[in-house]
Amino acid sequence: MQTCLELAESGRVDVLRAGIWKPRTNPGCFEGIGIKGLAWMANAKKATGLPIAVEVATGKHVESALEFGVDLLWIGARTTVNPFSVQDVAEALRGSDIPVLVKNPMHADLALWAGAVQRLQAVGVKQLGLIHRGFSSFGESRYRNAPMWHLVLEMRRKMPELPIICDPSHICGNRHLLQSVAQEAADLNFDGLMLESHCCPSQAWSDAAQQLTPKDLIELIDAINWRKVSADKPDFQEKLEAMRSQIDQYDAELLAILSKRMDITEQIGVIKRDNDVTILQASRWDEIVQRILDNSEQLQLSREFLHILMNAIHMESISRQNKVMNLR
Repeated sequence: MQTCLELAESGRVDVLRAGIWKPRTNPGCFEGIGIKGLAWMANAKKATGLPIAVEVATGKHVESALEFGVDLLWIGARTTVNPFSVQDVAEALRGSDIPVLVKNPMHADLALWAGAVQRLQAVGVKQLGLIHRGFSSFGESRYRNAPMWHLVLEMRRKMPELPIICDPSHICGNRHLLQSVAQEAADLNFDGLMLESHCCPSQAWSDAAQQLTPKDLIELIDAINWRKVSADKPDFQEKLEAMRSQIDQYDAELLAILSKRMDITEQIGVIKRDNDVTILQASRWDEIVQRILDNSEQLQLSREFLHILMNAIHMESISRQNKVMNLR
């Protein structure tokens, strides 16, 4: 309750959220306090005057949350991945007008994310939004869950009518990266932030490393530069349109060059086919990648971006050659 009161007194927090039921990857981890926590949330709502939000993973969770006067629900990442679970939640929401936010699935699958939203829409849920909490990834990363901002922007393109909230706490997994991720979300015109707070983070029952004290949370919010979507100055629009015109021209040239490259790729495929040579020539590909990466600084392009770009080109080249190799 102390945390809730401090956050409410700041005037900078719009909704209080809590994990009453917490689906965890491994058994034995703290899985939430359960239904008695809803009474605690109801008391916090009464004491602060702020609306309350909880995560739901089953139809029974929904029924209990509605019974205790919860104002907003969200579906977690581990639930979004399971269409049966989402449908169970959706059926319990049929006829309800409570707002529902849907977190992205743990892995990078936009179809699953969109499908969860569509299941809720199908039962008549009108007030919907999205939560970006990052995606699981293999290998070492500075993040607990990789942001993969491009996927979220694609989701916004597909469903532009839905507000998107960013969850820096779960993206980062530690409090040290929260400020930079929150700022990036603001720069990408996200509609809000979901951040974890505890009056004494070291005593939190879960995810202590990513929680902020109420004081630190308010300082983080105050430090964010919330920029405008546009500017009213005529010269701003003129300069922007001129530069966008240049980008359109370069995009057209870039795609034309890629098309020519793919034509040559197909010709190489014909030669390989006629000489019974395999598609993949690993040493040649390694040589191309290394040459391009060696020029990353000169090109002022990150090695990560060049890796992604060249892998995409390589996969399309292999696909083209595979078709050619099997034409007789």
